[in-house]
Amino acid sequence: MRDGHSMNIAESAIMPELPPVCVLPQVPSRRPGDHTETTAGNVDGATAELNVSRARLELLKNLSRSASRLPIKDVLGEVTIGVRKVMRSDFALLALLNGHTGPAAVAAFDSAFAVRSHEAIAAFAQQLAECVVSSSEPWTGALDRAVQSDTPWPLASLNWISVLPLTNRDEFVGILALGKRDASCYTTEEVDFLLQVTSQVALAVVNAIIYDELVRSKSNRYEESESWNEEDRREQVFEGIVGRSAALQRVLRQVEVVAPTDSGVLILGETGTGKELIARAIHKRSARRDRPFIKLNCAAIPSGLLESELFGHEKGAFTGAIMRKAGRFEAADKGTLFLDEVGDIPLELQPKLLRVLQEHEFERLGSTRTQQVDVRVVAATHRDLKQMVANGEFRSDLYYRLHVFPLPVPPLRMRREDIPLLVRHFVDEYAGRMNRRIETIPRQAIDILRSYSWPGNVRELQNFIERTVILSPGGVLRPPLAELKRAAVQTPSSELSTLEEMEREHVLRAVRASNWVIGGPNGAAARLGMKRTTLAYRIRKLKIPLRPQ
Repeated sequence: MRDGHSMNIAESAIMPELPPVCVLPQVPSRRPGDHTETTAGNVDGATAELNVSRARLELLKNLSRSASRLPIKDVLGEVTIGVRKVMRSDFALLALLNGHTGPAAVAAFDSAFAVRSHEAIAAFAQQLAECVVSSSEPWTGALDRAVQSDTPWPLASLNWISVLPLTNRDEFVGILALGKRDASCYTTEEVDFLLQVTSQVALAVVNAIIYDELVRSKSNRYEESESWNEEDRREQVFEGIVGRSAALQRVLRQVEVVAPTDSGVLILGETGTGKELIARAIHKRSARRDRPFIKLNCAAIPSGLLESELFGHEKGAFTGAIMRKAGRFEAADKGTLFLDEVGDIPLELQPKLLRVLQEHEFERLGSTRTQQVDVRVVAATHRDLKQMVANGEFRSDLYYRLHVFPLPVPPLRMRREDIPLLVRHFVDEYAGRMNRRIETIPRQAIDILRSYSWPGNVRELQNFIERTVILSPGGVLRPPLAELKRAAVQTPSSELSTLEEMEREHVLRAVRASNWVIGGPNGAAARLGMKRTTLAYRIRKLKIPLRPQ
């Protein structure tokens, strides 16, 4: 600490590293410029005025240096000690405000008393902020006009208080407050100087917050890189498939089993789960990896043109067929053909598809000559083909031919632990495309992204992150989380398919809400209305982690 002063910083959960409040020695409250009528007194007064000017200039220099790269706790201490000393105030307070939730961090210095209650000083700071938050103009006056109630006892002895807003690019970030116990109010000249101070303080505070976020982000990314080393081999094998969840790893193990064979695969999963990536992984792990990988979305082609797309046509086969055209089966010869949304193939075309799957032969549209092909077919659908067979919408023989090796892909809500990795992957991808550098992803944003159900799965998350990168011009990701909250209200949740999954999600929410505390009056067991030992047993059975992930 500086000048023999002890520092008192009381903080919320956002900054748990800040130490509690201490007492500062009494500072003389003689106002600068006070002088006697004697010549010696005039000289002393001029010297005092010169010393005050030098002290103020030195303060501005120190604040400018603090605006470079200091941790937030150091900036709080530097600013509050320095301003209180130069302004010869009895009390100084610097509060960073976190929206409508109150102060995120508070540094308080008093010349005569110790302010030991963080809750009290935080509430005091919140009331002071209400004097300036709407007008963004400094406020100076009697303390009882600024604070109506709940004033911490040591601070109630203050007479005058001056509250100055801290703004950065028109954003309200906090307040700087100074108080006196004598009868003298702050002069206009003193307030004008403090306005110069607040611009430097706001810049120092914002830079310190960004600096702290960057430090935490680099630490987290280092820990992630250490754990990712164990997955390097799998990441190289399955390019583009990001995740380490148990559900995804089961799928990848099945891919490794079926890929070397020549059997057909039916990939089942909701829209946006990455079925095409799984199909590509099967192709790359097969003996056909050096041959073509051809894909066709059966739902995107009109039914009248789908036969031509699959099997090709001869010149004059139909109106507009001005030349011979090879189909996707011919293009995929000796390789792999990926038929996405195979459930949308019309009934009248299904026998011809069945024939090429079984006999490896077909005729072009408008031709009688049989073509021989060697194609491995990997199909995918989000529809219930078995139910379609029961409804007469899909041929049973084709269904059984496609259903040789079913491969279910889990939706994103069933592998929430992969969401932070996917977010980082998409942020790096889109930031690189847009020539931006985003190094920090707030922990609160990740928690909200993990709690959302993502009905559109990975594709929805990918599009959301692309929009987020566009809206984040700085180094910190700023996702529009209000969109997710509105979507969650408008779309009823249907994400849980089994009783065990519902129980796991319910217990996990209670554990998160209690900050991973199991016992005690505020623990998860109390929230769920069960014994601590019973909850501990359910946590082990449901394989819920005992700490945040």
